[in-house]
Amino acid sequence: MGQRDMVEGMTEKYSRVYAEVDLDAVRSNIERMRAHLSDTARMMAVIKADGYGHGAVPIGRELEALDYMWGFAVATAEEALALRGSGIRKPVLVLGYAFPDSYGDMIRNGIRLSLFRYDTAEQLSDCAAKLGKGYQAEVHIKVDTGMSRIGIRPDEEGLEFFRRILELPGLRVEGIFTHFARADEADKSQALRQLERFRDFIARAEAATGYTVPMRHCSNSAGILELREADMDAVRAGISIYGLCPSGEVTGENVGLIPALSLKSRIVYLKEVEAGTPVSYGAAFVAPGRMRVATIPVGYGDGYPRGLSNKGCILLHGRRAPILGRVCMDQFMVDVSHIPQAEEGDEVTLIGRDGSERLSMEELGELSGRFNYELACCISKRVPRIYLKSGRIVGIRDYFQDFR
Repeated sequence: MGQRDMVEGMTEKYSRVYAEVDLDAVRSNIERMRAHLSDTARMMAVIKADGYGHGAVPIGRELEALDYMWGFAVATAEEALALRGSGIRKPVLVLGYAFPDSYGDMIRNGIRLSLFRYDTAEQLSDCAAKLGKGYQAEVHIKVDTGMSRIGIRPDEEGLEFFRRILELPGLRVEGIFTHFARADEADKSQALRQLERFRDFIARAEAATGYTVPMRHCSNSAGILELREADMDAVRAGISIYGLCPSGEVTGENVGLIPALSLKSRIVYLKEVEAGTPVSYGAAFVAPGRMRVATIPVGYGDGYPRGLSNKGCILLHGRRAPILGRVCMDQFMVDVSHIPQAEEGDEVTLIGRDGSERLSMEELGELSGRFNYELACCISKRVPRIYLKSGRIVGIRDYFQDFR
């Protein structure tokens, strides 16, 4: 029995739908990006939103042992604490705002906080003091150089913020960072202006205080792929970890990214319909002639986009089969009239490759009015994740097991 047969045999209980995550692809993407970086730049893996839907803990465990991996970045305190609870020991930075009720747990667990509000800094200082000797809050100051989301401004008020933070007990400024708003465009002029503002602010802040920030970082996936000037001390790899393109203008072809996730299901019903037969809700599709129609037991309740109604397709026996009518919450229908060998029980590919055909998240995102980031993040917890290395199953995440 071949390895693929073994995988298929072990995933029979997930015949309805499963996402297959190739950890070798994840490792390859990280290594290829690392080879593309300046020698002094370390990497930070962004595994927020459950690793963009791929699974934060399995991805974190796969990457933690890499010596050039500084650590991880997430969006919320809850995500960071979940990583610690799962045994991830390298540094974790929360990129967004963390609420005060989490500060004690974050400090105790060595989780880094993004700092851009002075009241947050005061509360962190007080919390560290209450925890007692030996505790301090490690912080990264966030600078807004053009995103207008969160962050201090790189002006005199920002310099005063920097000075005051250094005076608070129980805090250590480990890092300073900003975020590109337009690095995923072919024209890098706006990103370079942000980089210039960031560098200038750091130089002024360090000159004014005599404090050298140990870690400066600003580059995201698009910057890693196309903006060597922004490598600095560390880079934050996000969507590119998973082999997905930052945008249509920055595709990662120069690095050779490999998509890590495939989505599979099976045909559960086949039928012949006559001309004039409506298919799915609202009769959005009416058969123009006799057709052979297959039902797939997946829908927008699984994160499969309703926007693919009458637009998308699946792969079956290496061929494309178009979606007929509206995608339902739990099912949708496809035309298999041109695939005579189609049978009930056949595996179908919703995302990924079958023979020479491939359905990418970029293609499906564009068709459905989403984009690849959103599509990946929206694959729901109703879909089990199966993790492969060297073609073998090394882990299964069945979210329904969380409640047993």
